[in-house]
Amino acid sequence: MPDIRIHRDHSLGLSQARKVAWQWAEMAESKFDMACSVLEGETSDTVEFTRSGVNGTLIVAADHFDLHAKLGFLLGAFAKTIEGEIQKNLDDLLGAAAAAKAKPAAKAAGKSNGKPAAKK
Repeated sequence: MPDIRIHRDHSLGLSQARKVAWQWAEMAESKFDMACSVLEGETSDTVEFTRSGVNGTLIVAADHFDLHAKLGFLLGAFAKTIEGEIQKNLDDLLGAAAAAKAKPAAKAAGKSNGKPAAKK
């Protein structure tokens, strides 16, 4: 059986990473007909996913994601395509979460004393 392993570092923290993991699980359920369950832990969570021909886990930590999936015989021929789709979906979700996290920090940095900026 072909295996897919994907590791992604991030700086979201566990709370925000959990939100990304929930989004990923919801997408996997709706788009790929996966059955997903989440086991919450103190320092990390595990998203277990399965469907005919696929089973795996997504470990969600404060600073990284680790995905491991085992593909059955029939889906093994599509391992590279499936891996690419998973990478794209996970990267898109992580990118959106990182951008959302950065936006409040940028707003706070851009605050002024309420007076218009001086013209040069």
